[in-house]
Amino acid sequence: MSFLLKQIFAFLKLLNSDTGTNQIASGIAAGFILGMAPTFSLQTILIIILLFFFRIQIGAATLSAFFFKFVAFIFDPVFNEMGKKILEMDSLKELFATMYNMPIVPFTRFNNSIVMGAGVTSIVLAPFIYVIGKVLVIKYRVAVVQKFKQTKAWKAFTLTTIYQWYLKYDQIFG
Repeated sequence: MSFLLKQIFAFLKLLNSDTGTNQIASGIAAGFILGMAPTFSLQTILIIILLFFFRIQIGAATLSAFFFKFVAFIFDPVFNEMGKKILEMDSLKELFATMYNMPIVPFTRFNNSIVMGAGVTSIVLAPFIYVIGKVLVIKYRVAVVQKFKQTKAWKAFTLTTIYQWYLKYDQIFG
């Protein structure tokens, strides 16, 4: 439980920081793909590797993956039907047979209808989640953070020694 609270507080700190909206939005989109994947598979490992190679906010990805994982169970029947339709397409049967006989590809579990449906859906919807995440982060920063920093309470708090200690601590330990 404390890990989850720590991640939520870190995400709120991230939203209030000067971190670019692109990194946060791409973290949310990567977390969407991770959260929609039904099991730990090769696709999950690929997304985790991408998190480390590109400027993607890992905190946003882990927190959004946690929350999207709960939503994914609701859509499992939809993923199952979509995956069945894709796997039963006559034009793709030879491709799937070839892929199944490759050395590493079967570890993706693409032949499972839920995995196939969730994978295709999450990859197709990830750009939309990115755009929605970016818009929401920008609106949050304008509507909440800027207005909060203009309040008298915040201005008074920034003058206290506790806040000055926090700034020093944040500069030293990050």
